[in-house]
Amino acid sequence: MQVTINLTDLETKFIINNLYPLYLHDLSEIWGWQPNTYGVFDEDEILTLTEQNNVFDIWWSKPTILCPYLIRANEVPVGFAFVATPPYTPHGSNFYMNEFFILRSFRGRGVAEAAAIQVFNSHRGTWELQTNPGENNRRAQSFWRRTVNNYTEGAYQEEVSETKNDGTKLIFRFKNSNNQE
Repeated sequence: MQVTINLTDLETKFIINNLYPLYLHDLSEIWGWQPNTYGVFDEDEILTLTEQNNVFDIWWSKPTILCPYLIRANEVPVGFAFVATPPYTPHGSNFYMNEFFILRSFRGRGVAEAAAIQVFNSHRGTWELQTNPGENNRRAQSFWRRTVNNYTEGAYQEEVSETKNDGTKLIFRFKNSNNQE
């Protein structure tokens, strides 16, 4: 399966906007979220998905700082990866995987790992990514542990720690300056 990543722009961001509610639906299983009165996964009383998507416009307003990638498998949009750089990174890292999502029907087929590696290879330096450490998120924990371990050949740090804005997280840190593509 051919997996590609491409930065999106204002003309193509609608594809990520189309995928985003599916991502929030998946996260609802992990975090216990429920939709609001209008059927939107949001704490605020947002009426429509269009209104909710406007919150993410910042990702397309700072092209050298925030990098919204669309992930495709055999040219079909199957997910996204949002990569942040300073000042939007925690702990002084150069890059932060802010969001990462693959459609369920493409999971377990190597698409996510191939996409993650392409994203990592697109940005050289120190990385951090975080995921929920709870029992309901074992699949993502296992995915990131395996992917980061394979990518770095075991040269990474992993810890469960309290974050400033998001509560307790399983945190992975690594450096890829010397990795080969």
